[in-house]
Amino acid sequence: MNNHLLALKDFSRQQLQSLIVRAIRLKNEAADNVRHQQLAGRTACLLFEKPSTRTRVSFESAMYGMGGQVIFMSAKESQLGRGEPLKDTARVLSRYVDCIVVRTFGQEVVNELARYATIPVINALTDLYHPCQILSDLMTVIEKKGAPENLKIVWLGDGNNMANSWIELASIFGFPLTLACPEGYDPDAAVLEESCRRSKHPITVLRDPVEAVRDADVINVDVWASMGQESEQQERTGIFRPFQLNAKLLARAKDDAVVLHCLPAHREEEITEEILESPRCVAFDQAENKMHIHKAILETFINGMYEG
Repeated sequence: MNNHLLALKDFSRQQLQSLIVRAIRLKNEAADNVRHQQLAGRTACLLFEKPSTRTRVSFESAMYGMGGQVIFMSAKESQLGRGEPLKDTARVLSRYVDCIVVRTFGQEVVNELARYATIPVINALTDLYHPCQILSDLMTVIEKKGAPENLKIVWLGDGNNMANSWIELASIFGFPLTLACPEGYDPDAAVLEESCRRSKHPITVLRDPVEAVRDADVINVDVWASMGQESEQQERTGIFRPFQLNAKLLARAKDDAVVLHCLPAHREEEITEEILESPRCVAFDQAENKMHIHKAILETFINGMYEG
């Protein structure tokens, strides 16, 4: 068992599937007013260098919803912003709490914390990966469309951390994945190469969004400029304009295709108001599922519940 969740590639399909199955069960039990206390007496530290709404609230709600406690620390409130070695932070926090949830810039930060921590380190976002988000996305796909190996799943837009994690997920779960990205905005080359090598199905990067979404079952979109790229917003808007998900482009997909967006959405940029507010967009179900998958992740890693 891997004690940390840093990237999806570190896990088998069976292990990741168990997280999704567990999240769905916890979701159903919560709907039946079952009170969960599996993490009573446990504490998670949320160590966030990047600000967040959904990720912070969903992790806090998940921990409280399982009977646990949360300590939230921004960069300015922690030693991450004051130059203390990460190995010292990891070893000190390991004496105080039961889990560290990290939202930061460099993947090397979570890797270094995990190297020295004696408690689980959970990657809540880096510039390279967004594993927890992608698991909630796949949970949503399974709820709405069934097994992913029977679907055409498309990523539309920037080859960012979300795209990288979708690529890893495709290679692990064994479903084909099509990405449409402007030239110069491809996913991480090393992630793509490794995933293609281990994947049984094609992972394809195209330049033409129309070709990419043709007969799609699931279309994923995200903002064109991620946090830290604000200075590129104007340039990116011009480059990414043909990749906007609008009614004309969505018409190329299957009639029952669903649209995912991890939010926040920039209406009339990467997605139109019409599509975001349509019944085919499941972004708000997707957002809710973050909380349920976070419950499963926290319970599994803190209590060590993996089987197989």
